[in-house]
Amino acid sequence: MNDNLAQALNEQMNFEFYSAHVYLAMAAYCSSESLDGFANFFLVQAEEERFHAMKLYKYINDRRGRATLAALPEPKNSYDSMLDVFEHGYKHEQQNTQKFYHLADLALDGREHATIHFLKWFIDEQVEEEALFDSVIQKLKRIERDSNAFYMLDSEFATRSFTAPAE
Repeated sequence: MNDNLAQALNEQMNFEFYSAHVYLAMAAYCSSESLDGFANFFLVQAEEERFHAMKLYKYINDRRGRATLAALPEPKNSYDSMLDVFEHGYKHEQQNTQKFYHLADLALDGREHATIHFLKWFIDEQVEEEALFDSVIQKLKRIERDSNAFYMLDSEFATRSFTAPAE
């Protein structure tokens, strides 16, 4: 694997750890608003992001590279509403998708077929992530001030969990 691709994979690994940090901050905001289901939604998101980071970590090391950790920027900690939280999450996922596209372009340019194959899983995952956030945003816009519907959505998210996919 060439040095540019190895560096870009390390940057992505660190972005995944940062993403977990972002979602933990969102969970903390939700908890402070006594929205435990929404908090759980973001705790699960954080767990998924750590899983993604570790998947990259393992791949880098399996390819005889060296995973290097960087400092994490401070995430946004305050929001105006749940819609605001999810809109920020959606933008974050869109940014992450673009980062994976860039990685795939680097792998393609370098004829790194193993990495191209490896990155396909992440690109498919990003389609799901963006769709999930968009779906929640659309629901939040529809229910607006309907406290019963909002409570039902909060309760639904309380049951969400993460199970790592089989390798």
